Amino acid sequence: MVEKREQWGSRWGFILATMGSAVGLGNIWRFSFAMGSNGGSAFLIIYLVSVLLLGFPVMLIEFSIGRRSQADAVQAFSKLAPKKPWFLAGGLGVLAAFLILSFYGVIGGWSLRYTFDYMTGGISGDPSDYFSQFIGSAAQPVAWQFLFMALSIGIVYVGVQKGIELTSKVMMPLLSILVVGLAVYSMTLGGTREALAFMFSPEWSAFTDPNIYLAAMGQAFFTLSLGMGIMLTYSSYLDPESSLPSSAAIIIVLDTLFAIISGLIIFPALFAFGLDPSEGAGLVFIVLPTIFEGLGGIGTLVGLIFFILFSLAALSSAISLLEVSVAYFMRRFNLSRKTTTLLSGIVISLIGILSSLSQGAVDIEVFGDSFLDFVDAFTGNLLLPLSALISVLFVTWSWSTEDILHHTDIHGKAWAEPLIFTAKFIAPIAILIVLAIGIINW
Repeated sequence: MVEKREQWGSRWGFILATMGSAVGLGNIWRFSFAMGSNGGSAFLIIYLVSVLLLGFPVMLIEFSIGRRSQADAVQAFSKLAPKKPWFLAGGLGVLAAFLILSFYGVIGGWSLRYTFDYMTGGISGDPSDYFSQFIGSAAQPVAWQFLFMALSIGIVYVGVQKGIELTSKVMMPLLSILVVGLAVYSMTLGGTREALAFMFSPEWSAFTDPNIYLAAMGQAFFTLSLGMGIMLTYSSYLDPESSLPSSAAIIIVLDTLFAIISGLIIFPALFAFGLDPSEGAGLVFIVLPTIFEGLGGIGTLVGLIFFILFSLAALSSAISLLEVSVAYFMRRFNLSRKTTTLLSGIVISLIGILSSLSQGAVDIEVFGDSFLDFVDAFTGNLLLPLSALISVLFVTWSWSTEDILHHTDIHGKAWAEPLIFTAKFIAPIAILIVLAIGIINW
């Protein structure tokens, strides 16, 4: 049976749900270690420029495709351009969301485990050894991954309004309070001066490093969930009269603030304890627990609050990634939402077992990388930029100027022509550069 297409209950419900997708692991985890490893404030400046010049027009384009088509990520292109290959962009987005969630579920499970640990008194022993032993176990990480996926499946199972929108209206204000509260506390630890200098006083020589540009532009696309089919799918549940530019602007501004405030949680604490800000992916599960231990009795409480925040951020991203697959498979196989959600969630969870086991329990490698790292690189370096590139070309080169102005709601705006020029020429070139360098480095 084909169910009637759902819609958001309100514009703010859409904004909060979309923010939930953007304000996920990309902000709390990936932004901080990417910034720490790529020049600090130089990275931040390039990231902000990328969000403004690339993120905004690409988001607006994905919104316009979704709202205009009122369809899932694949059907949207087939509906607007029948018998033409533009639908490949949607297919790549669905595949990317499907694969990303398979390893997001693993990391979300780790976060739930650490949340439980800090609820019961904190972790025992050396944080590095503790983490290695945990992810090296076959059964425990998979069990926590399945619990995390069960939560994600349960929310999407209920539906757009009663599940995703209602959950986002609760989670996003709570996330905001936790992020600001932890940032204020972290800035009392003694490393604020060094952290602010690292984040906001650029080393101008760093701008000569091309890898920083790649990292910053890639982070801008990743954190805004571009190329994953999420923005397109979520906007397809919008009322056709909803305003797109203001929604995109609000989401981008708030997402950027979340990323910067997340940096103010992590960097002051790192500098206060004399730790290296370029610690990389182990930042959350090894470096921060070391800091929490050093705080004494209050460290357990701070650790608990942080991992609740981290788990909520992971969950908000996971439900949006799952919804992309559910929306597509519901239509493709003529199934109900409940059946599709269960089947999609189970298959994604089973694939995720490979990512979980590849972190130490079993030697599962693809082209020399662990299965998790391979899927991460495959989606981030290839699928996301390629999907975003095709989407941008589809709108800017196959729609008339009048259609672009009308369906992006920028008709009569003073910045309409510069935005179209940026989307038509600058954005594709920048995405091609990110795609080429990403493939070469991979």
